[in-house]
Amino acid sequence: MRSHRLGLHGAQRVTGPEGLTMPFSTLDPKTALIVVDLQKGITGLQLAHPTEDVVARSAALVEAFRRHDLPVVLVNVAGSPPGRTDQRAGNTHNFPEGWTDLVPELNQHPDDIVITKFTRGAFSDTGLTERLRGLGVTQVVIVGISTSSGVESTARHAHEHGFHVTLPVDAMTNAALDSHEHSLSKIFPRIAETGSTDELLQLLESTRQ
Repeated sequence: MRSHRLGLHGAQRVTGPEGLTMPFSTLDPKTALIVVDLQKGITGLQLAHPTEDVVARSAALVEAFRRHDLPVVLVNVAGSPPGRTDQRAGNTHNFPEGWTDLVPELNQHPDDIVITKFTRGAFSDTGLTERLRGLGVTQVVIVGISTSSGVESTARHAHEHGFHVTLPVDAMTNAALDSHEHSLSKIFPRIAETGSTDELLQLLESTRQ
């Protein structure tokens, strides 16, 4: 399976054995956008790429999906996994006021699906699978923070639950650059199509006219 790697300030792609690059191949009639952890307490952290770029690209996708009457899922995190290796301050849920608030650029709408999670992935113990199935969704586009944790976990679960997974990799970032690059080059090509926000927006417009 081919893989794309696109930086936030350019487009460098790792191609398949034939040396060819490919755009996103298709969008199903019912495709949902999942925006992971674009909340005030996380976007304010020091991350590998400028968070304003990630927020802007994610917001552009949100606007486009709403315009075409496709489901938008906005996810925030209000805790951390309960496993033995995750006994950290986050498990107490004692966050500063406003820490879990979604960034205003997402312009939350009443029709959006809003998910609060207490683990890494948006599908874990949230009922999201059932809600998307009930809407007839067969494909998900995932963006957000962080690449190697919230985004990757959500993508893995979506893949395992039988959704087609699409990842605009310039609309995500991570605390550590090496972990971000590992997800892009080693994990995502196995479970998803990868490309850029602009490619996806162009495909969305061309297939929904």
